[in-house]
Amino acid sequence: MAFLRIRTTVDERPGRLAKLTAALAQHGGNILALSVQPDTDGTVDEFVAEMAAPPEVVAAAIEGAGGRRVQVVPAAAHELTDEPTRALLLAAALQAAPWHLPEVLAELLRADAAGWAYGEPPAEQALPDPHLLLVPVAPRRQVRLRRSGLPFTLTEAARAAAFVRLAVPPVEAAPAERAVRLADGAEVELRPLTSAFREAVRDLYERCSPESRRFRYFTSQPHLPPAAFDRMCDRGRGQALVACHDGQVVALATLVYCDPGAAELALLVEDSWQGRGLGGRLARQLVAAARDEGFAEVRASLLADNARMRRLLLRLGATITRTDDPGVLDARIAAGVATGGTPI
Repeated sequence: MAFLRIRTTVDERPGRLAKLTAALAQHGGNILALSVQPDTDGTVDEFVAEMAAPPEVVAAAIEGAGGRRVQVVPAAAHELTDEPTRALLLAAALQAAPWHLPEVLAELLRADAAGWAYGEPPAEQALPDPHLLLVPVAPRRQVRLRRSGLPFTLTEAARAAAFVRLAVPPVEAAPAERAVRLADGAEVELRPLTSAFREAVRDLYERCSPESRRFRYFTSQPHLPPAAFDRMCDRGRGQALVACHDGQVVALATLVYCDPGAAELALLVEDSWQGRGLGGRLARQLVAAARDEGFAEVRASLLADNARMRRLLLRLGATITRTDDPGVLDARIAAGVATGGTPI
C-alpha cells in the first residue's frame, strides 16, 4: 500500500464525485483526505488515498470515471493533517514572522521552491507554466513558487493572495507632505527628500554632535560624502523623509530597499530635537510606507550603546538580537504590526 495524492478535473454534474470514489474503491483505495476546488473549466477534486494499485492504474481508473487532466504523485503520511487547522497554524506563524512569507506560502501550497522576485512581473505567455505561480505582494514585488508534479490551481492562487494580505495588510498612504505637532507643541513639516535639500542636509549633518553622527553612520566623520546624499535621493534604492522647522532640516529618516522582502531604516535627528518624539514619528511613517510598498519586514542596525534608538525600535515592536560584532545589534520589525507608543 502506498500513499498517493490524486488530482483530477471533472465537470460539475451530480454523481461525478461518487463515480470517482467508486473507481478508487474498486482498486482497493482508502480515501483519507479530500478537497474540492472550483476552476475555470470544471471542479478540481484532490484525494489523498492509500492505494494498492500502482499510480498508472489509478490514473486510468480516474479517467475512466470521467476525470480529466489526471495527476497522481506520491504523498507522505505527514500530509494527512486537517487542512483548516494547518492553515490556521501557518497563519499564526506568518503573523509572528511575516518576513517568512515565501516559506509559509511554500508550506501552504506544498511547493518545492519559493523565493522573492523583484521587478515588473513577466508579460503573459501564450503557454504559461502551470507549475510556476507568481503571487503579487506589491507592484514590483512578488513571491515565486514552483511545484513539480501538480500544477497550481486558481483556488490555490487565491489562498496565497489571502496570506499575502495577512502578512502585508493594506494601509492608507500617508500624504507626501504634512505638518506634525510634537508632544511639546513644536511643529515640523515632513517632506520627501529631494536634491533640493542637499545643502540643508549637509548643514544638519554638520550641526549634529560627533556622537549623533557615530550612532547614525557608525563613524563621526565631520562631513557627509556627496555620494551618500545622492544614494538617499535615489528613489530606486528606497525613500527618505526630512523634517523641517523654520527653514532648517532638523531630522532625516531613510528607508533603503535591501532585498525584495525587507527594507532598512535609519535616522539622524539634530541633538536639540532628540527626545521630543520626532524620531518616532519619522520611523512610524517609514514603517507604514514600507508596508504600503509590500515589504514584510523593516530592519535596522544600531550600535549597542545607542540606548535611545534601541528604545525607539522596541516601542515600534522590534525584535533586537546581537550580531557577531559585540558592538552592533540587529533589529527586525514586522511591517504589518508596528506599534504606536509614546514620544521617544
